[in-house]
Amino acid sequence: MATKRLSDGSSIKNSYKLSRGATSVAKPEAPTIGAATTTGSTTATVAYTAAALGAAGSTFTATSSPSSITGTGASPITVSGLTGSTNYTFTVKATNANGDSPASSASNQITTDSAVITVDYLVLAGGGAGGSGGGGGGGAGGMRCTVTGTGGNGSLETALNLAFSTNYTVTVGGGGAGNAGTPGNTGTVGANGVNSVFSTITSTGGGGGGTGDSIGQNGGSGGGGAGAPDTYYAGGSASPANQGFGGGSGLIFGASNAGGGGGGGASAVGGNAAAFEQPGNGGAGRASSITGSSVTYAGGGGGGAYPNTDNTGAGGSSIGGAGGKANVQVGQPGNTNTGSGGGGGAADNSYSNASGSGGRGIVILRYLTSAGTITIGAGLTGTTATDGSYKVTTITDGTGNVSWA
Repeated sequence: MATKRLSDGSSIKNSYKLSRGATSVAKPEAPTIGAATTTGSTTATVAYTAAALGAAGSTFTATSSPSSITGTGASPITVSGLTGSTNYTFTVKATNANGDSPASSASNQITTDSAVITVDYLVLAGGGAGGSGGGGGGGAGGMRCTVTGTGGNGSLETALNLAFSTNYTVTVGGGGAGNAGTPGNTGTVGANGVNSVFSTITSTGGGGGGTGDSIGQNGGSGGGGAGAPDTYYAGGSASPANQGFGGGSGLIFGASNAGGGGGGGASAVGGNAAAFEQPGNGGAGRASSITGSSVTYAGGGGGGAYPNTDNTGAGGSSIGGAGGKANVQVGQPGNTNTGSGGGGGAADNSYSNASGSGGRGIVILRYLTSAGTITIGAGLTGTTATDGSYKVTTITDGTGNVSWA
């Protein structure tokens, strides 16, 4: 007969203990890893499935590699504090009162979004007003641009890398105001245009045109000098350099009845007044295709004429204001949102010889559609359009902030 052995009763004891409410000492099994997904420049989500067998986990923790950055919660877990443009994988572990499970296998690799957005820009200041009384044309506003062309002899500017969720200042500079002038050749110097600003980029307002007893003013592009009965006056300089060009000189009024010099433009100096009744033409503007189409900006204003002179100083690139002449004594304004200079007023003893105002500037911003979305803040007038893979935001007036998310 076989002999039966008695059990030591351990399993019976453990079963008895559990039936009496004793706590399990088991730890959770490892979760099954799911997909990791990039959700921004500093965040990602990590999916997982809790183990079906064994002790349950009460807390689930995702850990990044590299840097061991963690997040906890239900699936999918959000992990914050990551670094932009960085590759990561993740593991997940479960925890209960008895300790941690082994880590899951590693997730797929993700790359966080860039921490910055790259923005091309055109920042164009307001144009200067023409001078009255045989005055010089106003200089164009300073032009700074990263696409196609920029002002003066400078190289293309460099796009800005900007942080998300950060406010950046934008100011669209107004054109210098034209003045009423007085009969004759003793008018008023044209007012300079107003600077335009985007973030760290400042473009300088165009210089005002000179009048019967003064030179053109310095600016993004210089204002044209005036002519006078007994002398002539030089045009203003482009200051600072590489935003535009200087203005042209006026010519002495005499038998040749000349007039004021043209205001400087973004791509050429203003024309000098010449003999035989020819005021100076405004300097040519410069084209940029930042919007997706080629558009010319920043033409200089034309110089004003002396009495009985039918010729006039033409506005640069047909966007600067033309100078005044016989029977049209008033200088014309520069085109708005082109930063162009206003025309100089004529020097006629019977009329006021008012000068033209400078054109308002503009700020244009271009960035990849996939990179982020802009918010145009209060105080700014602007619109956003699509050009292929880019968004183009055009701001035509005001002062305020923009930001990206």
